[in-house]
Amino acid sequence: MLWVLGATVLIVLIAGIALQAAIARNGPAVLSTVDRIIGGDAGARLQATISTGKHPSQKLIVWGPAQRDPSDAALPVLLFAHGGSWRSGDPVDYGFLARAFVSKGFVVVLAGYRLHPDGVYPAMIEDTARAIAWAHDDIAQYGGDPDRIIIAGHSAGAYNVVMAALEQQWLGRKGLSPDDIAGVVGLSGPYDFYPFDSESTINAFGKATEPEATQPLAHIRGDAPPLLLIHGEKDDLVAVHNSRGLAKQIEAAGGAVETRYYPEMTHNDPLISLASPWRNRRDVDEQIAEFALSVSARSDTGRDQTSVPVQAEKR
Repeated sequence: MLWVLGATVLIVLIAGIALQAAIARNGPAVLSTVDRIIGGDAGARLQATISTGKHPSQKLIVWGPAQRDPSDAALPVLLFAHGGSWRSGDPVDYGFLARAFVSKGFVVVLAGYRLHPDGVYPAMIEDTARAIAWAHDDIAQYGGDPDRIIIAGHSAGAYNVVMAALEQQWLGRKGLSPDDIAGVVGLSGPYDFYPFDSESTINAFGKATEPEATQPLAHIRGDAPPLLLIHGEKDDLVAVHNSRGLAKQIEAAGGAVETRYYPEMTHNDPLISLASPWRNRRDVDEQIAEFALSVSARSDTGRDQTSVPVQAEKR
C-alpha cells in the first residue's frame, strides 16, 4: 500500500514539474489549455481574427457569446493587451481570459502589437491605439457597444493601455480621445521604469529621443478615464511601487483610480487567477468585471469625474 501511495505522489510531482516547465515555455498557452479542459467553453466562441496592419503581430482576436440573438442589446467590450516584456506573446494564447469575461457579459478583443526587434517605442502604443480605434469603429458587428470600451493589459500590455489612455496623442491620431474609453485596467504593470536597466526595457525604449516621456508618470491627468490597478505585493519582476506611484499621482491630480493589492501574489498571479481552476479560488475576475461594468454604465451618460471617487486599497 505504501508503495502505491509513494508512486502516486511521484506521479503528481512529475506532473507538477512538467506543468511548470510548460508554463515557463509559454505560460498563457498552457493556461488556456488547462482552462478549456477544466472549465469548458463557458459559453464563449472565437468570432473573428482581424488584421490591423501589415505585420503579423498587428492582429485582433474577437470573442463573444456562442449563442446570441441579433436583437440582443450590445455588450460592453473588454480589449486586452498581453504581456511579454514587449518581445514575446500572442493574443491567440489568451482564450482563457476571453472565456472568463464573455461568461460575465462582455465581448472580448485580444489585441496583438509589434514586438522587438520589429516593434520598439512607440510601436506598442501605436498598435494599441489602432486596436482601440478598430473596436470603436467595428465592434458593433460582433455585438459589442463602441461606447462602452474598457481597455486592459497585463505587464507590458498594462503599460500599453495606460499610455494610450494618458497620453492623448496616440488616440488623437486615430480621430479618438481618451474620452472614448470607459475605463482602464492594469495588471502588474510597469509605469515607472526609467532609467532603463533591463534588457527588455533597453531593447524596447533605449532609442527613444525623450526617454522620460515614455513613462506614464510623465502624462498624469485628472481627466483620464477611470483606472483599476491590480498588483501582487510579492512581484519581483515589476515592483508594486509602479502601481502605488501611479495611483498616488492620479489621485493627486483629481483623477479616478481604484487599487487592489494582493499580499501573496507574484508577477503572473493576477493573470493566472483568470484561468480555471484558479479563477474559482480568487476574486481578480470579479474585481475587474465589477469595475468594468460600473464604468461602462457611467459612460452611457458621459464621464463625471466627481461621481467616480478614488477608492482606498483593498487587500
